[in-house]
Amino acid sequence: MKPRINRISFLLFLLTGLLLFLSACGMRRPDSNQYKVFLIAKSTQTEFWKSVFAGANAAKTEYNMDLHILGPETEEDYEGQNALIQQAVKEGADAIVFSAISYTNNAPSIDEAARSGVKVIVIDSDVDSSLVSARIGTDNIQAGRMTASAVLEVCPDPMIVGIVNFAQVSKNGEEREKGLREELEKDPRTGKLLTINVITGQEEALQETIRFLQEHPEINTLVALNEPLAVGAALAVDDLDLSDSVRLVAFDSNPICIDKMREGVVSALIVQNPFAMGYLGVEAAWKLLEGQTFNPDRLIDTSTTIITPETMFTEEGQKALFFFQ
Repeated sequence: MKPRINRISFLLFLLTGLLLFLSACGMRRPDSNQYKVFLIAKSTQTEFWKSVFAGANAAKTEYNMDLHILGPETEEDYEGQNALIQQAVKEGADAIVFSAISYTNNAPSIDEAARSGVKVIVIDSDVDSSLVSARIGTDNIQAGRMTASAVLEVCPDPMIVGIVNFAQVSKNGEEREKGLREELEKDPRTGKLLTINVITGQEEALQETIRFLQEHPEINTLVALNEPLAVGAALAVDDLDLSDSVRLVAFDSNPICIDKMREGVVSALIVQNPFAMGYLGVEAAWKLLEGQTFNPDRLIDTSTTIITPETMFTEEGQKALFFFQ
């Protein structure tokens, strides 16, 4: 019997060693060397944000980060974002990658998080905080100027321009409209510039744009300054059968807008690089936590491209429109 007992003991010893080895190799929740990062977006629903998340997850894998992606119900819910910031701090965030719904109303929560020792990286939409460690995204004033360039290229003479913008608390919309107006006002072809501010939702944008065009039938140029507004505006022009008389220039690369460009409803798209925003935001979090520094006064500008029906099927156009979506 003695040899049998020794054999069983030996097998138990091997099994215990194997379990300890497997545990050391990662059969437990993130090891102590992983940084905990929260990406708090403005939305979790649009194609733009899905592309941001794809980029963030790619960086998460490359840098071995413990990444948590959160967002409010709507792109107007800055109070919901503030609650998510507080949640991230309570759950031990090392860094927060953040896109602000409200430039001013999100600032106190971001300041509080930064003062608690959390590194804050802004992507896409800025916040009024001097405690942000890095800023990454589109140069929105320049993007507004690019939009004006596209408008002047495709629109008739003279122009009556209708601008479909999002909530006035957003820095993105304010800066895009500023750059757009500055450039259009330099051109003698530009007549009236009219603006509506719309809740950021496809259906709301559709209904408000229909009303806008019906109240101002003189509009022959329409500009929509983010993805949900672009989809709503494209559907409105299509529903009213105005594609022959109204030129639409819009932001981002939602599949509906791409289809409407093929159909002649959309004249140009201003396409950002949300994948890069997500990737670089999480990468910057890792670098900051490793001791590197950034100049928070200098925007790390991700690429923005004008796509037209003439360029949408080129190799560069396809890369811009379908970049990691």
